[in-house]
Amino acid sequence: MQAAILPVAAGWQWIQDGARLFRRQPMPMFFWSLVTGFFVTVAYLIPILGQMMLITAMPLLTFMSLCACRHIEAGQPMRLAMWMEPLHDKDTRKRLIRLGLAYMICCLLGGFLATLPFMDSIMAAVGDGTKINEAALMLAIRGPFIVFAFLYIIISALFWHAPALIGWHKIKLKQALFFSMVACWRNKWPFLVYGLSWGAVFLSIQLLGNLMVELGMTDSVAQVLLTPVNIVVAALVYCSFYPTYISVFGANYPTLDEAR
Repeated sequence: MQAAILPVAAGWQWIQDGARLFRRQPMPMFFWSLVTGFFVTVAYLIPILGQMMLITAMPLLTFMSLCACRHIEAGQPMRLAMWMEPLHDKDTRKRLIRLGLAYMICCLLGGFLATLPFMDSIMAAVGDGTKINEAALMLAIRGPFIVFAFLYIIISALFWHAPALIGWHKIKLKQALFFSMVACWRNKWPFLVYGLSWGAVFLSIQLLGNLMVELGMTDSVAQVLLTPVNIVVAALVYCSFYPTYISVFGANYPTLDEAR
C-alpha cells in the first residue's frame, strides 16, 4: 500500500472536505452522530465493562462512518438499512472485532505504562481513602495524563487507517497497523494541523458555553442549547475521517463499482 505525502494544508482541507460531505446529506450524518453519542452515554453508565466495549467497537463504528461517507461521495442517498451493510460480511466483521480488541489492549497498556511511574504520588494523595487531598490528587494524576496523551498519539497513528485497510482492502491486522503508522508519519504535519484545528473548534465551543453561563444562563440551559452544536460538530468530525483516508490511499482505493 503506497501512502501519498501531502502538504501541510491538507490537514485543513480534510476538514473542509468533511464539511462538504456533511452538506450533501446532513440528516443521515446527524442521525449517526446521535447514535454514536447514545452509545457513548450508555457505555459510561456501565462501569469499566461499558468503556471497554466502547473502545473495542470503535473500529467497527469508524468503518461504518467511512462506508457512509463513501456512499455520500458517490451520490447515493443513505438509507437506514445501508448503515449495517459494512458488517454483513462475516470475515470483515471478525477482522474489525479483532482490530477493536487490539485497540483496547493498546489503550489499556498505554494507560498502565502512563500510570505506573506515578503510582507512589497517586497513592500518597489518596492516602487511606478516608480523606483524599483533592489538590494533591489532581497534581499527581497530571503526569499520567500527559504521558498517556503522548502514548495515545502513537496508538492513534497505528489504528487511524486500519479500519479502512482491513475492511476495504482485506489487509492483515499487523500489516494494516504498519501501513497506518507509516502513512500517519509521512503526513505528520497535515495531521498536526488537522488535530489542532479540531482542538480549536472544541475549545471554542467550551468557551462559548462558559460565556453563556457568565451572561446569566444556567449550566443546564447552556448545555441544552449547545447540544445540537456538539452533535453537528461530531458529525463533521466523522465526515472528515473519509478525506484523511482517500487523500492518502486514493491510488489504492477501489471504487464502489470495482468493489462489486
